[in-house]
Amino acid sequence: MGPWTLVLLQLSALAGPLWAQGADPDGAISPQDCSLDCIQQGGPSCEYCRITRSDVKKALGFSSLQAFGNCVPWPCFELLRDPKICRHYVQAPNEVKVEFVNEPNPKSDTVVVSWKPSYYGIAFLRGFQVSLQALGGTGVACQLFLFHRNVSLPASHAQRVYTSDPFPGLALGTQYAVTVMALPVPEKWEKFYHSEIFSTRSCTEKNGLEQCKKDWYPKHIEVQQEGSAVTVTFNLAPPNLGISSYFSLCYANGMKKYTDITPNSTKNKTHHSYHLDDLQEGTNYTCEIAANEVDAVRKTFSVQVLRIHKGGVPLSTTPSLAVVLPLCLAVVAILGVLLVVFARRRSKLRMKKLDIKPGAKTNPATVLTHIIKQHEESRTQEEMVLLARNRLKPPRLLICYSSCDGPAHINAVMKLGAFIQQHMATQVCLDLWDSLSVAQEGSMAWHCRHIRECDFILVICSWGLNQKPEPPEPEWDGEDEEAERELDFGSDAAVKLIGEEVCRAKARGQDLSKYMAAIFKYSEETDIPTELRLVSHYTLTNDLALLFSHLHGVALHRPGGYLKISHISEESYANVPAGAALQWAIDEAAMEMRAKQQNSVEEGN
Repeated sequence: MGPWTLVLLQLSALAGPLWAQGADPDGAISPQDCSLDCIQQGGPSCEYCRITRSDVKKALGFSSLQAFGNCVPWPCFELLRDPKICRHYVQAPNEVKVEFVNEPNPKSDTVVVSWKPSYYGIAFLRGFQVSLQALGGTGVACQLFLFHRNVSLPASHAQRVYTSDPFPGLALGTQYAVTVMALPVPEKWEKFYHSEIFSTRSCTEKNGLEQCKKDWYPKHIEVQQEGSAVTVTFNLAPPNLGISSYFSLCYANGMKKYTDITPNSTKNKTHHSYHLDDLQEGTNYTCEIAANEVDAVRKTFSVQVLRIHKGGVPLSTTPSLAVVLPLCLAVVAILGVLLVVFARRRSKLRMKKLDIKPGAKTNPATVLTHIIKQHEESRTQEEMVLLARNRLKPPRLLICYSSCDGPAHINAVMKLGAFIQQHMATQVCLDLWDSLSVAQEGSMAWHCRHIRECDFILVICSWGLNQKPEPPEPEWDGEDEEAERELDFGSDAAVKLIGEEVCRAKARGQDLSKYMAAIFKYSEETDIPTELRLVSHYTLTNDLALLFSHLHGVALHRPGGYLKISHISEESYANVPAGAALQWAIDEAAMEMRAKQQNSVEEGN
């Protein structure tokens, strides 16, 4: 056996026989079973032969898989040691295609690869090697095909179509890269292979919705109202999916109602009805229903709760439009005038109570003191949280920032986190508040864990975020100082990691709503990194209401009205201590940022 055949046999040891029964394209040349003697002697019946693991074991006397390295052909000089052959190029195959083959296993796909050889160097072509690898994975499946030793193909054979054996057991909904190489591979030659990326079919595309547990969702939903009670009927999942429980989530006006649903399959195996209680009259709810499974697809439907008379009859009749319209216009005009007068008077009284003259410059510390005192002395009903008490656990928000813009900027970030947690019904995760866990896990491990676990990620962008700071050289050795330096630069590294996650999610067509970017008033939109401009970005504190809408999925505007949330608007957020502290911190950071930029300009001159 020559060295050419021996080494190519070794390459096939990384993969066993990966073929099954399947239809080939019309006129395509499929691999055939050949003996090793036929390949070595150059018999005409060994035109296009597959090399199997048993062939390797028979030729070499053992079947070790670790002794032959990666599934890549060795350079030509190492194989043949013949300069006359190795100086001739064999160009990469053309028209590489991937076709699906029917198989009974509903959990996987099978593909067959086909291609045409290039007429450049076709006379020296000795075979092909086909490898398949999942994107992001490490496993490689390889198939090796050889011509007999004495073959010399003419240029006309470049129109022939060659196929691989089937590649079975491919995970559904997964991207793969297939590579077809022309053998032998001469040294210093880059055009010996052709690669294609393809995706296997999803479970629904292959098997249908009723056979896929992860993709299944109720298709038929019926809503009926009897008095103040609402009954919802939906179709159950097929028994073969093993789905035994469901859940329903309804939300409106900042309130959420969660309902666990456990049908009794002995009574009805196709449909189930459940009741929605304690819904507010005259309110339109948006509801979702899904199987109680991880990442289950949700079906959305609407529920309109009508107002009920004391006698139990829904309000359905309306007075004549000719009578109501003039009266409504008159009432609206009167209310508009009263609101304008009341607003002006309240503004004057408030400024007088705080001892602030219009147009005068005020000390932020004095304003903060007055607001805190006023807040402690009189608490109004506006402080009540609008979200229902029986709602699900609040969303988790990870805040990342740059530590290169000074302590004032970091203080503003900390005050923002406190305001969001107190007045926006959100659980905030901030490394400044969890120094012990950061020291125990390490800064990057802490951030990576929270990037996975949190529902949303907010990156506070600033001038220092686009800089590339180098950690200062330590003047002493100690574990505490090491942990402190790691904490200082951990958030900056996490921001870079988040940018990479956003780019990958965008390339795969995934939902980007988990990621957000924001700037304070003293920063510019150019401070937002390029990769983070793909996600929603806000200016704080102008867009606090929009941020609340993003976190809770609440529509701020709807036909005929809008939703007003206490202490979150641009005009009212500073009326509470946490908002006043946030405003003061932002002003302090703005002053420090302007001073730093002025010093940079002076040093540059």
